[in-house]
Amino acid sequence: MAQIRVENLSKTYRVAVRDPGLAGAARGLFRRRHRDVAALDDVSFSLEPGELLGLIGPNGAGKSTTIKILSGILRPSAGRCTVGGLVPWEQRIAHVARIGVVFGQRSQLWWDLPVVESLELLRDIYRVEQAQFARTLEQLVGLLKIAPVLDTPLRQLSLGQRMRCEIAAALIHSPAILFLDEPTIGLDAVSKLALRDFVKTLNRDEGVTVLLTTHDMHDIEALARRVIIIGNGKLLRDSSFESMRAEVLRERRLFVDFADDGEPGPLEGARIVGRDGRTVEYAFDPARIAAHTLIARIAAAHDVADIRVEDPKIEEVIARFYALHGAVAA
Repeated sequence: MAQIRVENLSKTYRVAVRDPGLAGAARGLFRRRHRDVAALDDVSFSLEPGELLGLIGPNGAGKSTTIKILSGILRPSAGRCTVGGLVPWEQRIAHVARIGVVFGQRSQLWWDLPVVESLELLRDIYRVEQAQFARTLEQLVGLLKIAPVLDTPLRQLSLGQRMRCEIAAALIHSPAILFLDEPTIGLDAVSKLALRDFVKTLNRDEGVTVLLTTHDMHDIEALARRVIIIGNGKLLRDSSFESMRAEVLRERRLFVDFADDGEPGPLEGARIVGRDGRTVEYAFDPARIAAHTLIARIAAAHDVADIRVEDPKIEEVIARFYALHGAVAA
């Protein structure tokens, strides 16, 4: 049985429209105009227990709206969804006791309180028994490496430290489902890697179902086997990332570090897509020509220092997908 089931979900906002300038403002006082904006349009998907799903799309695509509906913050305009058998916006108290939510740009901890005191308050809010709280806190402190900052007020922490504490707060009541909305936004490389490792461990070892939205495609590549892409409020794709890559951009890339500054001639079966000093990047379709054939041709004609074959960058694949489906890139 699906743990999360979304059926024909839609969310429409009514926004005020005003003509520019002082005259427009004056007319707006007497005759208000509005237009409807569809944040979600007939979206359906399901998520099994223990899955880790990446939800991606351009700015304004409907990702955060989806998370807010699933967490019970928003009520949809049409359609229905259940999370663990509960309707989020109708059974909110029972629902929030079983989920954890992290919004990258919002905090659930108290700004001026030491982190441990905020966690104690959350223990009381979620009515977690003291013995269970102590066990869970010890585990989270070890996994997230937040022991040195427990007695520090939130406002004095770095962004990376704060995000690790936010995740601890979201998990202090041992939820079965975790919603992560842009959890790595603004983090440095080390903090991002640590956060990804923790989410991967939580999903693999604890069986926590994770729904992740992010603009950082490396988060998706590192964590999610399955990807849903939303654009203009519509569901555009639901598959593995590798399946989408094969359909959208079959090309692979051949990087050649030439030993001299000579100009490489045309390479049959490939095209030049980039240069950086003596390094030339070629694109080729492996269905038409094998990589070893290209490497042999280059090595026979030039003095080569190094050669490597890579897949296109994930950002390039996503950008190509957006272009093919008329979505607006973030």
